[in-house]
Amino acid sequence: MSKIEVYSTAVCPYCVAAKNLLKSKGLEWTEVRIDIDAEQRNVMLTRSGGRRTVPLIFVNDQHVGGFDDLVAADRSGKLARLLEQAS
Repeated sequence: MSKIEVYSTAVCPYCVAAKNLLKSKGLEWTEVRIDIDAEQRNVMLTRSGGRRTVPLIFVNDQHVGGFDDLVAADRSGKLARLLEQAS
């Protein structure tokens, strides 16, 4: 099973869109709310190379990027390849 992590906040429409895309594909993810846990924000910054915007999505510990990056990865087949890495 693939490990998907979504760093998000409560008021982010792109976070909702990313989670809806994942849900439409029948995927499960762990949501990490950086607006509730400041330490997780620091973890996100380190893992993403300093990116500060949400959502930030990781698939099997690979940084995919934000919502636009997730959509592009889905369309190009990159997302499917990342998901296969855990199989």
